[in-house]
Order: sequence, then structure tokens, then C-alpha cells
Amino acid sequence: MIIDVIAGARPNFMKVAALFAVADQFPNIELRLIHTGQHYDANMSDVFFSDLGLPKPIRHLDVGSGSHAIQTAEVMTRYEQWVMENRPDLTLVVGDVNSTVACAIVASKLHIPVAHVEAGLRSFDRAMPEEINRVLTDSISDFLFVTEPSGMINLAREGRPAEAIHMVGHVMIDTLLRMREKAAELLVYQRYGKHPGEYAFMTMHRPSNVDDPTQLGTIIDQLAWLSQRIAIIFPVHPRTRNRLNETGLMSRLEALDNMYLIDPVGYLEAVCLVDSARMVVTDSGGLQEESSALGVPCLTLRDSTERPITITEGTNTLIADDWDLFRQRVTAILDEGSEHATTAIPYWDGRAGERILRILSEQLA
Repeated sequence: MIIDVIAGARPNFMKVAALFAVADQFPNIELRLIHTGQHYDANMSDVFFSDLGLPKPIRHLDVGSGSHAIQTAEVMTRYEQWVMENRPDLTLVVGDVNSTVACAIVASKLHIPVAHVEAGLRSFDRAMPEEINRVLTDSISDFLFVTEPSGMINLAREGRPAEAIHMVGHVMIDTLLRMREKAAELLVYQRYGKHPGEYAFMTMHRPSNVDDPTQLGTIIDQLAWLSQRIAIIFPVHPRTRNRLNETGLMSRLEALDNMYLIDPVGYLEAVCLVDSARMVVTDSGGLQEESSALGVPCLTLRDSTERPITITEGTNTLIADDWDLFRQRVTAILDEGSEHATTAIPYWDGRAGERILRILSEQLA
């Protein structure tokens, strides 16, 4: 059985690594890694793949950046060419990027079964392009692999057949737990003269936060306040850096004594920094989950989350624009001490990849 495993952006590779890590347990399955090239990332070197235990992609589609329409169309065109010559028995997609929905559409129209990993997540915010990708992908997928109970509820509400829905846990957490010890050995925080618990880890890249100068300025105000209480290590996304420069806000951040503005970091470095942080401040979906799995408090600068279990069972607080809440939570976290919380989210046990391949092995045999 040949399965095309699609990855288009850096987080996708961390997720699919969980499948390749256990592939030897399923000799009847051949996984083929397809790199769409949706995002160019200088950190995705050969070391990045070897650290994760990933093989060299069997095919690189070299799509590159572009508008949503252009990028999705390019992925569809190039993946269709590949499939016509190298037809798989199943196409497996992960997450919610443009490559996810594009390859799912190609496979579905060519009558190739589609498996969606991280199915059923919903923010209910159609202003997010990722939400459109999630809904469309789930609507045409034959196997829906779910990370948390909300996904089961959402898919049932949308009329997806019960036999297609499988609670398996989270492949991102599989990789996180597998790589945690190796990441800890890097001691990245020492580069900035810090020890565990002495800094906040910050990321921000969503258009709703960085494209509106007023919103961006408000967030910078809050970061200035935060930096007076704890150091901030902030890998600056290229999109965010451009907006900060355009608005003149970068100079304000650079003037803060307790602010460490750094280039984007590799996966292992990021895990090290998150795991040893006093708190995480972010608008990332994945970091909400990783911080919850690691027991690190997370303050999410968004109006909604498609990962509600990180709030009900994890360490996440949704801030939206409630800056009084932000300051209250920061103060409480600093008063609580730096010990990690204990979380035990069901199925987030490092075995999601194994469950997925077992289901596919049995049902596609």
C-alpha cells in the first residue's frame, strides 16, 4: 500500500514525522513524502530532516509563495501531474494550509482515498483562511483523524459518517515528546544569559495581529509592559518584521532592555525555548498545543481558538483584546512560580502516529 504524505509548511513536517517514526511497524505500508514547497524556510536544512527522522522527500513540487488562489492552483496542478504518473493508494494530508486542501481535492477527484490528520478542528471564524481549508478538506476526506473531542462533535454536526471519524490523538505531540530530551540539551536560553523560568517566549504572525497598525501598536504597548516584569525572547517572523519596520514599531521594541529580538529558530531550538519558558505569548495554533503538553502557561492573542481542549484541559488562556485579563494572567503566572503544570490530555500520549497507520493498514488492506 502506497501512501503519499503531503507536507507544505514547516509545522507539517513535525506532524508527519510521527508517522515515519513508526512506519517500520507496518511493513505493508510505503510512505512517500511529498514536499509541496508552499513555504520557504531557511531552517529546513538537511539537519532539520535528519533531526526529525524524515527521509528526503520523494518529490518536491517547488510551489513557493503567492496569493491563496495562485498557491492552491499551483499545488493542485503539480500534484496532479505527480499522481497521474505515480498513483498512490491513499493521499494523507495534515493540518490546514493551502497544500492540505489542494492535494485533498486532487486526490478526491481522481478517486483516491483521502486521510486528514487533525480533522474536525474549528475556530468558527471564516475570516481565517485556515478555517476554510479545514472545512473543505474534512468534507471530502474518507479518513478523519481527530486530536480532541471537539473534533468529533464538529464532524458529527457537519454530517460526516461516524465510521470515518477516528480519535487518535495528536501527531505533533508525538514528535514533541520524542524530541523533548534532545531539544533540552541545546540550552538555547543560555545564549541570552537566561535560566529556565526567567523569560517569556513570544511568537506572532497572524494577519489579524500584524497587518492592522492600530492592533499591532496595542500589542507592542503590552509587550513593553510585560518586558518590565520578565525578559522576552521573541523570534520575529518575516511577515511580522516587515510590518514592524513599515510602522516604525521595530525601533520601539529594539529600545526595550529586556527584549531579545531574534531570527526564527529551528524546531529543536523552539522546543527548548518553550519548554524552559515561564510563559508563552503567541497567536500560533501549534504553540497552544505544545505549551499545554509541556505544562507551560500560554496566553493566546486571538479572538477564537480551534483547539478548545488547550483551554479546558491544558494551560491556555484566550486573551482576545482583553488586556486587563492579559495583565492579570501575567501577574498570576509570575506569582505562581516556575514549576510546570501537570496536564494529561486524553490520547496525547505519543502514540497517535501508530494509531493512524494501524487503522489505515487494517482498513485498506
